[in-house]
Amino acid sequence: MSEEELKSRILELEEEVKRLRSNNVTPAREKIAQMSGEVVDSNPYSRLMALKRMGIVEDYEKIRTHTVAVVGVGGVGSVTAEMLTRCGIGKLILFDYDKVELANMNRLFFQPHQAGLSKVEAAAHTLQFINPDVTFETHNYNITTVDNFDHFMERIRCGSLTSGPVDIVLSCVDNYEARMAVNRACNELDQTWFESGVSENAVSGHIQYLIPGETACFDCAPPLVVASQIDERTLKREGVCAASLPTTMGIVAGMLVQNVLKYLLKFGQVSYYLGYNALVDFFPTMMMRPNPHCDDTWCRKRQAEYAERKASQPVEKKEEKEEEVVHEDNDWGISLVDETSGEEPSTGATAQVAGLAEGITLAYERPVPANDDSADTVQVDDTSLDDLMAQMKSI
Repeated sequence: MSEEELKSRILELEEEVKRLRSNNVTPAREKIAQMSGEVVDSNPYSRLMALKRMGIVEDYEKIRTHTVAVVGVGGVGSVTAEMLTRCGIGKLILFDYDKVELANMNRLFFQPHQAGLSKVEAAAHTLQFINPDVTFETHNYNITTVDNFDHFMERIRCGSLTSGPVDIVLSCVDNYEARMAVNRACNELDQTWFESGVSENAVSGHIQYLIPGETACFDCAPPLVVASQIDERTLKREGVCAASLPTTMGIVAGMLVQNVLKYLLKFGQVSYYLGYNALVDFFPTMMMRPNPHCDDTWCRKRQAEYAERKASQPVEKKEEKEEEVVHEDNDWGISLVDETSGEEPSTGATAQVAGLAEGITLAYERPVPANDDSADTVQVDDTSLDDLMAQMKSI
């Protein structure tokens, strides 16, 4: 099927949807005007709202007010966009300039009949049918050119549902130039964002949470291609195609969206850096501080602003009050002893006993009844073992 035939078929489907809507025959998702917590099979949000009923999220409905910009709608970005759509995000802004190819079919999300369409156009068509409650905005261009970069920054600054800044930017691109463009834009706009990536051999990946001035930007702690100022395209081996596994990309996308939800809905702890090595199922975590000598001037400016804000915050002095431990009376005379206090117990319960290794003491002593014959002193017999054996033989 040619590109013209595909586009014609899509237009026919769109006209069919419009006709059904005009006749009040709407998809089930169209009947949900707003997010509902009703637990019924016809409510697509009931399982999500269970997070609120179980005390994980305080107010899940707020997801409808958030806007997320996804830069790069490839193996990671397309799955990320789908997850956010199914979670009921308010608005998605998609940026990409590439087209869907049959070589992309080893990944998730895209379908063979979409080959030849722009990735943002194909993604928007699919996602609208999944959840028509979400608002979609698409931009089919390369953000690294001068004109497009200015427009990209303008949409980050004013693209939300309230015409203000977006809530978070997600970088799901696969090249150095695009990552640096997102880094420069977010540093200048003081915009929090996530960077993500999958290795060329498809068996490792990572996500990174970046707060301008507070954490390292992409230019602060750069990989080899940034530190050495090498064009990433020159590192590609001629005739060798980068590997791609839907499993690795799905895992990275899941880690990314999970942390985006924690950031937007204020639950759990957001990971500053979370890696993944598929060969040994290793998930390293860390936090990288910004480089005071970063080449990005906006990054250095944000660092100064953050340091100033931190210095102006009052230092909270916490008074530590030691509470006296009260032990209940018991028949065994057991009591807890604070080893750091240096105080000796009132009884000889913890005194060093002969025959025990140094440092090992008795936990308690059994009280001895006053009129018990066992309270008498036991005399120690110094008879040797040989003498005892001789006595036994004589008997």
